[in-house]
Formats: sequence, structure tokens, C-alpha cells
Amino acid sequence: MRLLLVEDDTLLGRGLVAGLGQSGFAVDWVRDGEDADSALATTTYDAVVLDLGLPGMDGISLLKHRRAAGDKTPVLVLTARDTIAERVSGLDAGSDDYMIKPFDLEELQARLRALLRRSRGEAVPVLHSGRVTLDPASHSVTLDGVPVTLSNREFAVLQGLMMHAGRVLSRSQLEEQLYGWGEEIDSNAVEVHVHNLRRKLFPDVIRTLRGVGYIVPAQP
Repeated sequence: MRLLLVEDDTLLGRGLVAGLGQSGFAVDWVRDGEDADSALATTTYDAVVLDLGLPGMDGISLLKHRRAAGDKTPVLVLTARDTIAERVSGLDAGSDDYMIKPFDLEELQARLRALLRRSRGEAVPVLHSGRVTLDPASHSVTLDGVPVTLSNREFAVLQGLMMHAGRVLSRSQLEEQLYGWGEEIDSNAVEVHVHNLRRKLFPDVIRTLRGVGYIVPAQP
């Protein structure tokens, strides 16, 4: 899952990139509203983590601008502005959730997972595909109830495909979910991850449509 982090505090930004990255999120980080606006206009994100006190275009102005442009990307506001009036203002401007700094990273991760479920109309947090069960909250996968150890990138590929079961995802779409800006991507990285998933789970867990992409079959 790919996130846009909009945060002008360098120390906090670095910590969030590292912490969210360890949970399988690919994070692009910008430090002001104008750069965030450009990123959202050119890149598809699963969610945005947005500070309000930004240089240039502030967070509320950015929210209103993106919503007016028809952008429906889920937005979680993460700010030190903690009055009721400011919370109401953020929610009314178009945010989907609101957290106050200082915050707990695990709670932020849980809120993001819930936000993504709501945006896709999913009520159940655990994903199933045949003999495979994936739990985003515990970052765990089981095959016939037996735990399977996956790397962060393997987990991200499987989660992306299971979240879009029945839909073909191209290699470039999977790469977007795996890598943030500036990360080096090996030309066959996705193929290697898919090969490892098939070996650790079973061959038909992911099917290849030659020249198109990869798919986890939808459950009947």
C-alpha cells in the first residue's frame, strides 16, 4: 500500500517513513502543501497522512483544494491542533480521520488499516484466499492454519493482490505499492517476490496472465 506523508518536521517525517515502512507501507514524503498537491495530481495513493501546519499551502487549504478537484483519496490528519473547533474544521474540510500529536505509531497504523478498509467497503480486516489467510494487523500469513514467514515485500505483494482479488495487477502497479520515491527497483523484483510466494504457499495462489500481470482468483 502506498502512502503520501505530508509533514514538515524532518525528525518526525524520517521516523514515520521508517516506522510505516516496517509495516509494509511504501511511503512518499513531502514537506509542504504545494508538493503534496503536485504528488496527488500525478500519483495514485491508497491514503494520505497530513499535517495541517505546513509552509505555503496549509493542510486545510490543501484538503479543500483536492476535494474540490474530485480527489477521493482517504486522508488522515496528524496534527498538534487539538481544539474541538480545529478537529471539526479538519473533518469538514474533507479528512476521513483525525489524530493528535504526540501519538502512538501502532494506533496510527491501525487507523490507517481501518481507513483503507472503509475506503474499499470492507468490514472484515482479515483476508482469505483458498487455503491462505492474511491478517494485516498482526502482519501474519497462514496456510491451512500454519504460520508462513514472509519478507515485508512478499507480504506487501500478497496483500495487494488479495485486497484486489479477481482483478489483474500489472508489474508496475505492484511496484508502486512496494517502493517509495528514491528506492531502487530491480527489474525482476516483482517476479522474484511472486516466485517466493508460490514456493512458500502453493503454486496456484497467484496466477500469471502473460503480458498483463498477476491475479489472486476471487473467492466464490
